[in-house]
Amino acid sequence: MEDTPERDFGPQPLDALLTELGIENHALVAASTEQLTHKQVQKARKGRYITINIQRKILKALNTAVPAAEEGEKTVYELGQLFNYRP
Repeated sequence: MEDTPERDFGPQPLDALLTELGIENHALVAASTEQLTHKQVQKARKGRYITINIQRKILKALNTAVPAAEEGEKTVYELGQLFNYRP
């Protein structure tokens, strides 16, 4: 596929969130119980088009990788918080 402007959505909220939490791409891949690759995570962070299936894999991996807060409550993220586009 070509690199067209309609398939490049710019840096996603996922990128800022992972940076803020100090979570690297490898941590998401390692936390995933599904077949998630470093390339898919990198594409998602940069804003390249990824399918809803890959978005869900990243969401599940993120919710697994995020440590619980000091109070014991764990933050659960939703797709709308990670991506500003829908396939």
